[in-house]
Amino acid sequence: MSTDLGMPRVRPAHGVGNIIEREPFPQYAERELGNEQLRANLGRATSTIRAKRAAVVGELDDWEALRDAGSAIKAATMANLPALLEQFEANVTARGGVVHWARDADEANRIVEQLATRYAPVLPNGRREVVKVKSMATQEMGMNEYLEGVGIDAFETDLAELIVQLGHDTPSHILVPAIHRNRSEIREIFLREMTDVDPALSDDPRLLAMAARKHLRAKFLAAKVAVSGANFGIADTGTLTVVESEGNGRMCLTLPETLITVMGIEKLLPSYADLEVFLQLLPRSSTGERMNPYTSMWTGVTPGDGPQNVHVILLDNGRTAALADEDGRSALNCIRCSACLNVCPVYSRTGGHAYGSTYPGPIGAILSPLLTGVEQGENGSLPYASSLCGACYDVCPVKINIPEILVHLRGKDVEARKEAGTLKGQLDTALKGAQWMMSDGRRMAAVERVLPLGSLFAGRDRKFSTLPGIAGAWTSSRDIPAPPAESFHTWWKKREKNDGDRGTRKEQA
Repeated sequence: MSTDLGMPRVRPAHGVGNIIEREPFPQYAERELGNEQLRANLGRATSTIRAKRAAVVGELDDWEALRDAGSAIKAATMANLPALLEQFEANVTARGGVVHWARDADEANRIVEQLATRYAPVLPNGRREVVKVKSMATQEMGMNEYLEGVGIDAFETDLAELIVQLGHDTPSHILVPAIHRNRSEIREIFLREMTDVDPALSDDPRLLAMAARKHLRAKFLAAKVAVSGANFGIADTGTLTVVESEGNGRMCLTLPETLITVMGIEKLLPSYADLEVFLQLLPRSSTGERMNPYTSMWTGVTPGDGPQNVHVILLDNGRTAALADEDGRSALNCIRCSACLNVCPVYSRTGGHAYGSTYPGPIGAILSPLLTGVEQGENGSLPYASSLCGACYDVCPVKINIPEILVHLRGKDVEARKEAGTLKGQLDTALKGAQWMMSDGRRMAAVERVLPLGSLFAGRDRKFSTLPGIAGAWTSSRDIPAPPAESFHTWWKKREKNDGDRGTRKEQA
């Protein structure tokens, strides 16, 4: 994290649908490992969230049954997604809403631009304004940046997203986007960026929240257009749902005349009965609460109450490609709770910016490659951003087997690099050599007898930090200990011989 709060972070996040060149995860992560302030901020925040989650989950005797139900509902939804999407569209339309289909981020951004241009008035400064509810889908699209370029300013109203926006920063966590900032840094950001803030503002959290509330109140009251995401869409009624903790979402969803909701096509649930399961799973897994303070639902247009122009953009942006991957499609079951980030030993040490995509942490390590292809940009490095400890799978409320998908994507990365010719010769030679050695016990034993000689070439710390060829991919991010003084087979034979000698001596005695 830069100590100069006037500067943006080194690595901007990007929409997964917009592939750009970025630094590979291993290089960025290695640099962030030396950032003690970042690690302290992450450690405090994630440990607090973990403790709260454990407490409220422990209250439920049927927690595992709820997880099973959530997993089954999402799996059934993905299996019947085309029909459910058509049912959802029909029900939204029947209740006065308008549904738009967007194949990718560019198409979705153009739709938002057209709607905002139609409904948001031009201000004296020649620009238009919209207010936003926190939305991963719009971050994925790079919507704020796109709208800025066409004369439309999008204002974040979630407190953490506001901090990130005012700090010219990028989110580093799904649920708590400013988790990498401490309260002193937030105070400096507010003093620098807010024109209506008291210069004597302290870093007391309550006072910081009050300053943000004052700053946003004028935006809420003046806004004619709001843009939101959606936690869930209900196919059999056309209902949309947003859950949040601050009330800013409720303000955006009810005050403006026009509401534009961008929803990933995987966010559907078949019925209201299914929603019951997820309104128990999501708050406990995300914020460690029994229920969300604000749960907002709306179905089309209600004359005289709330937004009168209701538009829904159904976003694909690689989701169809992910759905076609039988081994990876369960990643689409994700409900964006971020529980996997809070338990991940890799995330807690490198932070979310190291992943270089909208979705950080374990879920990001599989979602980004699945949505845009493991061969695109530096996506191939993300599946390796894991120790495969399995903690993410243990806490996932819908039982996404993230470690299994990571291994699957690592295999796809190897195949992609073989096809590109970057690994093929070395890998084929190494595998043929291993096949030759392991197919004969005598050959394998001979190689094992020679291995201890490798310790002669290790450093003083008895580690290999750099190896040539294909082995260099391993030592680029980890050390290899020197071989032991003797192989297991040698040790075992000595043990058997000693046991035999002892037995002989006992018989002679």
